[in-house]
Amino acid sequence: MKINYCDALVIGGGLAGLRAAVAAQKKGLSTVVLSLVPVKRSHSAAAQGGMQASLGNSKMSDGDNEDLHFADTVKGSDWGCDQEVARMFVHTAPKAIRELASWGVPWTRVREGAREAVINAKKTTITEDADRHGLITSRDFGGTKKWRTCYTADATGHTMLFGVANEALKHNVDIRDRKEALSLIHENGRCYGSIVRDLITGELEAYVAKGTCIATGGYGRVFKQTTNAVICEGIGAAIALETGVATLGNMEAVQFHPTPIVPSGILLTEGCRGDGGILRDVDGHRFMPDYEPEKKELASRDVVSRRMIEHIRNGKGVPSPYGDHIWLDISILGREHIEKNLRDVQEICQIFNGIDPADEGKKGWAPVLPMQHYSMGGIRTKPTGESQNLSGLFACGEAACWDMHGFNRLGGNSVSETVVAGMIIGNYFADYCL
Repeated sequence: MKINYCDALVIGGGLAGLRAAVAAQKKGLSTVVLSLVPVKRSHSAAAQGGMQASLGNSKMSDGDNEDLHFADTVKGSDWGCDQEVARMFVHTAPKAIRELASWGVPWTRVREGAREAVINAKKTTITEDADRHGLITSRDFGGTKKWRTCYTADATGHTMLFGVANEALKHNVDIRDRKEALSLIHENGRCYGSIVRDLITGELEAYVAKGTCIATGGYGRVFKQTTNAVICEGIGAAIALETGVATLGNMEAVQFHPTPIVPSGILLTEGCRGDGGILRDVDGHRFMPDYEPEKKELASRDVVSRRMIEHIRNGKGVPSPYGDHIWLDISILGREHIEKNLRDVQEICQIFNGIDPADEGKKGWAPVLPMQHYSMGGIRTKPTGESQNLSGLFACGEAACWDMHGFNRLGGNSVSETVVAGMIIGNYFADYCL
């Protein structure tokens, strides 16, 4: 068996893993990243809507700050998150987003003057001050008091992933793709690396390291209907559990997203509703105000998903060969807005359902149904990202139960967590490996 040695081993090549690897490499450590797929094809690229950070730059985010972001995160978690971790997260998020801008992520910016927006299904004029022009802007997302979700059209994960991957390459991180971790090497309560299969040759290899960080994403593929990519099988959590030492946490905490398209399960971003899209039933009636008169379609994801299923069970679902569903109507936003800010959504609808969501009337409505989307549970860690039971094993991103999300994740806090956790945990991880 071929044995490879390094200081820091990162298993998983998405946003969290790459950001942690950059932190380790910057401290002079020899860092190896192992990935099932080429890193720029990681599931992080599928994130569409945006990244939350309390910048307070645009008119609709006036007065936003870390305390409000913290309160929204704690409330959105059903009061189940680790508040020490949530506080670290909201404090670091604005720094992380500005760092990403310096790495080339082309955040959508504020443009001075008047612009039209759809709020509560009505066209509204928002006027941005001249001194805000050029600052990073934000959109509305479910469960937030302010417009806090920064974005690049509806391809935020894609641009973030390319920016972080390019930064990792710039710092000469050793990235090795098509590698599958099979088990962890551990003895006497300490992790020393991983046994890995090369997916091209089929050969087994050992990677021996001072510290190991798992960032393999979630376990959505244990569900029949999920928005997750086929590589999201929970392998990181599985190999940690198989040590018999590391523990998992909150594995029952699974989030369902309200608007995956039927029947493929591909996600239509929360940005659709954040920008003013609405949900309709079989009669074309906008039903969310009947259940949630204050937040309507922008209640937190768990609430919207439950209300959709409740409405379907009340006989108001739209019949189809794949079961009853609900309609998502973004045509009210106008073709110009959709083709500028929701291009991926439009393309998904055209390719997988043969509809153009910019078409007016019922022919542009997209069939949607809640499906598994995000795993709050994972490898139980301390606030530093280190396993509570297995020394030398760290975890970050969706593979970890860093316990920032509790029992429900706010939209936009996930891609934000990947780079923030990669930043915070990456530094603790690097210090451990020194």
